[in-house]
Amino acid sequence: MTISVRLSEEDTALFKSYADIKNISLSELVRTAVLEKIEDEFDLKYYEEAIKEYRENPITYTLEEVERELDLLDV
Repeated sequence: MTISVRLSEEDTALFKSYADIKNISLSELVRTAVLEKIEDEFDLKYYEEAIKEYRENPITYTLEEVERELDLLDV
């Protein structure tokens, strides 16, 4: 799939310079940046859900408690 993006000359120069510094293509730079942005938004969404759940029920467990509950401890 091909996508076109309109950029100012300044943005084009900046993007190309950054891609050159990273030794990647302009396409890879844009692709990676968009994927990272999407991942960051998912991470923020799941963080907000987790912190809301924690505030409603602030019970925490140690790793050992979880392992014991799931019968994962080496005996």
